[in-house]
This record gives sequence, structure tokens and C-alpha cells, in this order.
Amino acid sequence: MGASPTVITEGSAAYTHLIDSRPWYRNRRLIILNFWISIMFVTSYTYGFDGSMMNGLQSLTQWNQAFGNPAGGKLGLLNAIQNIGTLCAYPFAPYMSDGMGRRFSITFGASVMVVATVIQTASNSVQMFIGARFLIGFGQTFAASAAPLLVHEVAYPSHRNQASSMYVSLWFLGSIVAAWSTYGTFTIQSSWAWRIPSALQGVSSMIQVLLIWFVPESPRWLVSKGKEERALQVLAYYHANGNAQDPLVQYELEEIKAAIAFDREVAGNVGWLSLIKTPGNRKRLRLAIAIVVFSQWSGNGLIAYYLNKVLIAIGITNPKTQLLLNGSLNTYNFFVTIIAGFNCTRVGRRPLLLISCTGMVVFWTAQTICFSIHQSTGSIAAGNAVVGFIFLFYTSYNIAFPPLLAS
Repeated sequence: MGASPTVITEGSAAYTHLIDSRPWYRNRRLIILNFWISIMFVTSYTYGFDGSMMNGLQSLTQWNQAFGNPAGGKLGLLNAIQNIGTLCAYPFAPYMSDGMGRRFSITFGASVMVVATVIQTASNSVQMFIGARFLIGFGQTFAASAAPLLVHEVAYPSHRNQASSMYVSLWFLGSIVAAWSTYGTFTIQSSWAWRIPSALQGVSSMIQVLLIWFVPESPRWLVSKGKEERALQVLAYYHANGNAQDPLVQYELEEIKAAIAFDREVAGNVGWLSLIKTPGNRKRLRLAIAIVVFSQWSGNGLIAYYLNKVLIAIGITNPKTQLLLNGSLNTYNFFVTIIAGFNCTRVGRRPLLLISCTGMVVFWTAQTICFSIHQSTGSIAAGNAVVGFIFLFYTSYNIAFPPLLAS
């Protein structure tokens, strides 16, 4: 058996003394690198845009009339089809990311999304709109299988946790743009009220297609393909101002080589059954599955895709008010998540998750009670309280799950 690889993580004593002590904004190469990293954030942005846009479209009379006032199963399919597209792409996306490269996978996924949004914008039937949303989910998966990896693999070592946290946090920037776009087009008395937000969904992916090849390729992927010299050039240029002999660059390169060698050795001797062979591995598997399930099955999906229906149920039926609340909620979520992303390593993952889950249970319960009171008595105060508890629920969710999922 070979030696276990050294893993560079923020705060590791093995490399801390090698880090440039200057703030990143005083290092020209790191400014450039962080700009390129922001191009990968676009993938997370597209997910946020999609959910918020669908929320907003449900409040637009023009969209409802165009597609026969979708409700029940039809509305459920319009929302769920994006996730169905995602599931269909999952078996193939990792192989493209590992085989063709992170940038290629992102380019392919973003290109599919551009085509899909053109179809979505031009839709003249519900079937066409559903097909476009399937393609959006399909393309998003290829981009999302590579973008967070590339963020982590090219970021400066002491910035990795924050960069990875910011990746997920940019979900809410997309949701903000979508929410206020639908609010802004609300008064347009034609199909362009919903076609403009649909078209805007493709703008970010087009930017990604145009700029992704300026982003440095993953040094880890380059080493895995036997391109160590190119990997060294990337590390040296961005992490040491071009000095290939810099101790940090040499340390990173050796760490990558050791990690890849270890992975190959393990892959040759360990199969999928190893995940459940020992109590420790079974616990790790349960935790990994639980975090993913909790992040998507904690009540956030109801508000993310059906806020319009919730607001109608508590007596808020004015479309303009619904759109205003959608935009305000997403703007609020964005700032909470950004603050959490910059501070997640200070508090610690476990405490954040415990605080987050406790808060979600408390505020979701309170929200449910107030909703029930409104349904039984028609109390306006109870209906307004539901809105307040939605904001508090998302506060609890945002302090942990968005920043920690990718970091």
C-alpha cells in the first residue's frame, strides 16, 4: 500500500507558512484567477434562476393564459421536468468531466442550456415548454458535475472553502435576477411578459460558453492525463506569479500527484461494496446521503417552486404583491447566504448544521400552525405571520446548507 496523500485544506499546518500573506486584492494574478472562478459560479446561478423564474411565471396572467392555466399534475410536471432532465444526465456527466475535462463538460452543459432557453422562449405550446425545461435540466447536470470541482481545484489553497461556499451561494443571485425580471415584465400586456425572463435565463449560460476557455483547466485533471508540465504552469502562473519553483507550487503539485496515485491504487483494490463493509464507512455513507436529502427535502422546495400557491392560500392574491414578495425573499436569502459563506469556517460545520436544522424545525412548525389558523378562521394576522416565518425558515436554512454543500 502506498502512503496516503497529503490534502491541502484551509488551516493545514503543512502549508500555512507557504501562503502569500497579502490580501488577494493586492495580488494581480489572484484577482484574475478569482474573476475566472466567478465564471464557474454561473452554473449555480442558473439553478437559482430556474426555480425563481418558475415561481414568478405562475403569478403572470400572460403565462397562465398561454399554457391553459396549468394546475395540478400539469403544473407539477412543468416544475419537475427540469429535475427529470437532471436525473437522465447523471449517469453520463461524471464521465465527460473526468474524460474530456472540466471546461469541456461545462461548455457542453452551458451550450445545451442556451439552445434550451431559445426553445423555451419561442414556445407556443405547453409540450414545447416542457421539452425545453427537460433540456435545461439535462444541460445543467453536465455543467454542475464539473464547475464546483474546477472551483475547488484551481482556487488558491487558503481561499478554497470560501470559493466553494460562494459557488452554492450564487444560487440566490440567479433567483434574484429572475424574481425581479418577472416583477419588471409584469405590466407588459403580451407574451413577452414571460418570454423576456425566459430569454434572460440563457444569457448567463451564453457568457459561460464564451468565456470558459479562458479559465485555467484543473491542474488535478491535467496531472491525471499525464500533462504535469501544463499543470505546473497553471499552478505557477496563478498561485506564485509565474514562479514554478515556488515551494507552495511544488507542494501542491506533489499533493496532486500523490492523491491521484492513491486514488488509482484504491480503485484497483476497492469496489463499491467497500462503502458498506465497515461500520465507519456505513456511517459516512449515511451522513453523505442524509445531507443531500436534507438539503432538498426540508421544505425549501415548496417555497422555491410554489410560493405563488402558498401566498394565494393565505389570502395574498394580488400578482404584483406576490412578485414583490418573491423578489424580496430571494434578495434577503442572497445576503444571508453570502454572509454565511464567508463565516462558515469560523463557526464550524457541525454547529452550523445543528443550529440550522433546529431553526428550520421551529419555524416550519410555526409556519404550519399559522397556516392552519388562517385556513380555519381567515385571520389576516395569521396569514401575515406565515410570510414572516417563511423568511425565518430560510434564514435557518441559508446559514448552513448553501455554503456547506460544496465546501
